[in-house]
Amino acid sequence: MNAIIALSLFGISNLFLGFLNNRKILLPATLVFILIALGLNFADWNHEYYWFNNMLKTNNLSVNFVTIILLSTFLVVAISRSFGDDDEHSHPAEYYAILLFSAVGAIMMVTFENLIMLFVGLEILSVSMYVLTGSDKRSLRSNEAALKYFLMGSFATGILLFGVALVYGATSSFDIHGIAQGVAKAKEQMGGAYGPLLYSGVILIMVGLLFKISAAPFHFWTPDVYDGAPSIFTAFMSTVVKTAGVAATYRILSISFPSVYGLWGNPLVYIVCATLIIGNITAVYQQSFKRMLAYSSISHAGYLLITVLAKRPETNSSLLFYSLAYAIATITAFAVLMVVSEAQAKNGKADESFEALNGLANNNPLLAFSLTISMLSLAGIPLTAGFFGKFFVFSDAFSNPSSLFKWILVIAILMSTVGIYYYFKPIIAAYMKKGEVAKIELSPLYKFILILTTTLTILLGLAPDLVKNIF
Repeated sequence: MNAIIALSLFGISNLFLGFLNNRKILLPATLVFILIALGLNFADWNHEYYWFNNMLKTNNLSVNFVTIILLSTFLVVAISRSFGDDDEHSHPAEYYAILLFSAVGAIMMVTFENLIMLFVGLEILSVSMYVLTGSDKRSLRSNEAALKYFLMGSFATGILLFGVALVYGATSSFDIHGIAQGVAKAKEQMGGAYGPLLYSGVILIMVGLLFKISAAPFHFWTPDVYDGAPSIFTAFMSTVVKTAGVAATYRILSISFPSVYGLWGNPLVYIVCATLIIGNITAVYQQSFKRMLAYSSISHAGYLLITVLAKRPETNSSLLFYSLAYAIATITAFAVLMVVSEAQAKNGKADESFEALNGLANNNPLLAFSLTISMLSLAGIPLTAGFFGKFFVFSDAFSNPSSLFKWILVIAILMSTVGIYYYFKPIIAAYMKKGEVAKIELSPLYKFILILTTTLTILLGLAPDLVKNIF
């Protein structure tokens, strides 16, 4: 858990670096800070520690989730190419510092042993994202997105906190293992029944967490917020925030409430199906590439929740592999979107439509190829990481003896087929549509990140066991 302390100190250090006249030092310094935190995280491998009065815990599962969070943060920071271009309105030191602080909140959400620490981590992450969403102060769209996110996020946090209070009232514990014991004791004392406090508390906690991962019907904020926020922060939200939210949801449901599976499992079935259908069907009708990625993010929350619902021994590794594959492909897509939309800007406004990608392959083969691989991975096409991510998730569902999961699988496979349609839109635009995107000059670091993420996507698609066995 030294990574939490290190990132907190590095975030403060970034603020002081902002006083320097040379802004160019901020990007490499932030990347070095993240790499140091990553090294400190790996130092906890094969060690089980309790931290901060037993409120946080590190083990191999948490180390893996933290690795995905820090890797995603590193990639997002590395593609933040124009933070400091506007001397008057941009504040790169503050942006990088807030990103590091938000990573601290995400780490707390995947390592919590106490619901109080879950709430603290969630608030650190959420407040950071409210600020970053509205960081483009001159954009009405960014301001509107920040206000919507703040208002709806505040309500969701309040619902979560109310649920925590009710669970505490039912079990007399904030500790996730103590809650599990309290649930068992309550069942014994009440002759196999559970009181309304516990029922209400579990449902309210689920609602608060499902809001954070954009699961239907708590997804309404996602398209507007993702579309209005600066693209670099949208990339962070759709990867780091989702990974942390899914990990937190899985952790509390699998540790604290396995004995009340029917209570949270039954509504989660309908939530998974609604998330898959709404996310995929609505994405088909989008004319904006960025907005399509927002609905894509909703649909992937549904796929991730399938394995949480299946509750199989392989769920840990399936969640981790899918989260890694999704994060790499999504960051690649946003990296291409950012440079192309800026190059195709109209009247000073970035063009984020599919038409902006027309003819991309003619002068920018690396961007077109990276975009293609990322879309194929998100669609779950074989020989990409996304294919095996879905394969592992679907296998977990198929292994569950309940016949209900066969119907969930049918819906998931049908929606994956729908996903192929809209994921191929940018590929067709880049290679087959008439248009001309002028050659875009990329920095060596930007090229390296695109090559790295594309290579990882292909490598994980060819040899998934390289990573699956580690998980």
